[in-house]
Amino acid sequence: MTERDFVLNGDFEYPESGVVAWKAPSNIALVKYWGKKPNQIPANPSISFTLDACATTTSIEFSKLSEKSNTFSFDLFFEGKPKEDFKPKINTFFERIEKYVPFLKEYHFTIKTSNSFPHSSGIASSASGMAALALCLMTIEKRINPSLEDSYFKKKASFLSRLGSGSACRSIQGDLIQWGNYDAISESSNLLGVKYPFKVHPVFKNYHDTILLVHKGQKTVSSTVGHDLMHNHPFAKQRFAQAHLNLDRLKTIFEEGNLDNFVEVVESEALTLHAMMMTSLPYFMLMKPNTLEIINRIWEFRQKSKTHVCFTLDAGANVHVLYPESEKQEVFQFIQDELVVFCENGHYICDRIGNGAKEMRIKNNN
Repeated sequence: MTERDFVLNGDFEYPESGVVAWKAPSNIALVKYWGKKPNQIPANPSISFTLDACATTTSIEFSKLSEKSNTFSFDLFFEGKPKEDFKPKINTFFERIEKYVPFLKEYHFTIKTSNSFPHSSGIASSASGMAALALCLMTIEKRINPSLEDSYFKKKASFLSRLGSGSACRSIQGDLIQWGNYDAISESSNLLGVKYPFKVHPVFKNYHDTILLVHKGQKTVSSTVGHDLMHNHPFAKQRFAQAHLNLDRLKTIFEEGNLDNFVEVVESEALTLHAMMMTSLPYFMLMKPNTLEIINRIWEFRQKSKTHVCFTLDAGANVHVLYPESEKQEVFQFIQDELVVFCENGHYICDRIGNGAKEMRIKNNN
């Protein structure tokens, strides 16, 4: 599909008002996307586990203006309170998607959003937030154009969300989502995320992700800035090639259920992501001392226990501890006994692989 396929064309009657709501999950990349081209195009393909408990819930109340506005008209509430500092990002998002969603200036929107996890702490809050917002807008479009097919609905939601936050396009569906042009997947696209089409061994179903909240505050360097620093990065070319090779490796790993090789790829990807940060100019570091303590404890425990517990990192200090359902009891006991002490205020989130976003049923005002 091309960008033109996502433009809403036709003579439609717009509803006067209504309310829509979606809950969209975060996701954790196994092969990382780091570095992007203009228009939120990834410099390399990626693949992620969709999560379940870590999610953003967003509702939009919309009411038709007496006449089309020259600007975007919206109020924004985060966790029940007005959030003025979020509004410029939403405004930029609306500017990017207006040609695909031409009804944006026909309405006043009241946007209410909340997270089940700390904002801006490396748990992809932009991904779940923009996914939920895009799905709400697509539900309004569905009311304008009821003939929309479900497959198109999901594709356009993924496409729109990407224009707000790149990895958001991986938060529409589950459980394994691939994003970015990749030769082995014919339907792959830089424009949106697609469900992983190949065989996946049952061991990767119901996989667990316990997220250790090492640092719940805002990151010192945003992901947007970090992505930009991949331009002219001395190791960018090698990194992008590595991502393709690791996707090749994962195809066999997923098919065979090879957990040893899964651990190797996932941890290498996590460390490479942070290596790119530490070798950019200017260089920066998002890991904290307790991040490294947790990593070392995981390595020691894995060798001793012969389990397949492993870690991955997003663009932050928090650690995602991944492990299969069959090892849940032993690994979770280890987490409680040895790792929780390194979390800020002892806080952590128990999550697992999820099946994607869910519409929240709210009575229509129409």
